Amino acid sequence: METSFRKPPQLHQILIVNEDACREVIGRHEAFQAVEAVFASMARGGAYNFPVVREAIGHADALYGFKSGFDREALVLGVKSGGYWPGNAARGLTNHQSTVVLFDPDTGRLKALVGGNYLTAVRTAASSAVSIAHLARRDAKVLGMVGAGYQSTFQLQAALEQRAFEKVVAWNAHPEHLARLAAICEEKGIPFEGVSQKELGAQSDVIITITSAFEPLLEADWIKPGTHLACMGTDTRGKQEVDHRLLAQATVFTDEIAQSISIGEAQHAVAAQILSADQITPIGEVINGTNPGRQSEEDITLFDGTGVGLQDLAVASEASRLAEAGGLAQRVTL
Repeated sequence: METSFRKPPQLHQILIVNEDACREVIGRHEAFQAVEAVFASMARGGAYNFPVVREAIGHADALYGFKSGFDREALVLGVKSGGYWPGNAARGLTNHQSTVVLFDPDTGRLKALVGGNYLTAVRTAASSAVSIAHLARRDAKVLGMVGAGYQSTFQLQAALEQRAFEKVVAWNAHPEHLARLAAICEEKGIPFEGVSQKELGAQSDVIITITSAFEPLLEADWIKPGTHLACMGTDTRGKQEVDHRLLAQATVFTDEIAQSISIGEAQHAVAAQILSADQITPIGEVINGTNPGRQSEEDITLFDGTGVGLQDLAVASEASRLAEAGGLAQRVTL
């Protein structure tokens, strides 16, 4: 009788990259490069996002969902799972909680689990910074910040590296939180002023909105010619940070058009039929040089940063690579 021998199953190891390791290996420069590259790949058709799932779960006022996609050029496949828990601050936790799961695109096997909280903040800041780098006037001097929550500090620091700003003005619904932005400006030797929303529009050459608002915080007629806006807070149906009429006056760019018109800032202008999808340009086209971007010093440019899964996968993949190379990642066997 013949005896057949089966090969023992191969042990499968995955990487665990925790939040501390992510902070160690991914800074603003690494995040900027990863996000800029994936936007360019998206515009070339080399990377694409899968449909977003984002729902109110009916518990703890939380929003929970999944963002995923595949970058064929960089061979990055995965999903970010997480959401927004507004009560977390009272527990000493950040309101945004997420984890990135990376898979081997050749086999589908689990490759890495990467902490997503810090990476979400740094990739969101990198996204607005990319928009400033490619769309803001070169002589922009005043940066306006609308919102002073956890992510605002990341936004401010990334933005300050893109232009020679001489002043920062800011508004927040709870003025006491402006202190965290003022502290960064003091450290960098840049004048800081808390102002009204209308005054912020009057002074600013670049404006970043990073709130969870469901109503306009800036009116269209408060924005002066030549301003660049990076609207970063609207990522869910119903959210809104600026007057929808502003999008009809501006040249509008985005990370992904499908998200912009469904869950991004553009959703309201599209619903009002004053903006159409074909009037919105993926910022990757500007990065690739196939769209000129800003065409005059008087143009108002607006970047609708909805936050795409490929951003998360790009920075998580780089974090995984660098953490493994630096001995900062744990290996576990499944």
